[in-house]
Amino acid sequence: MRVVIQRSLAAKCIVNNQVISEIEKGFMILVGFCSTDTEDVLPKMAKKVANMRIFEDENGKINKSLYDINGSILSISQFTLYADCSHGHRPGFTNALNGQDAVKLYHKFNEILENEYQINVKEGQFGADMKIDFTNDGPVTIILDSSNL
Repeated sequence: MRVVIQRSLAAKCIVNNQVISEIEKGFMILVGFCSTDTEDVLPKMAKKVANMRIFEDENGKINKSLYDINGSILSISQFTLYADCSHGHRPGFTNALNGQDAVKLYHKFNEILENEYQINVKEGQFGADMKIDFTNDGPVTIILDSSNL
């Protein structure tokens, strides 16, 4: 499982020219699953995301979490995080988990963030052609990979 966390001042997801979800200050995250991922990886990744301290404190140090700033998460499914670009110039996606299983893990991951960590999570629309509009704050971008945790 891979999660790209981007510190954001505001973020929204647009499908068919309609805003379907939006947040104010918090994280805009991209969430992808590989073909070997199971539900077992979700709690560890949710804990890492929920407690990530990448907001500045009063001394300008990156030391505050979503809890400290009362932030939210805009969670966007992103199978392209598992693109294989090792052969030629056209990426392959055989390493990504199939959509039927990935959608279940995606929703379960977001539920863990909401229910166990009490974070306001807004979702994109799985499998849709989404337009993501956000203001990356900093910019600060962190990449988490479950194989490294």
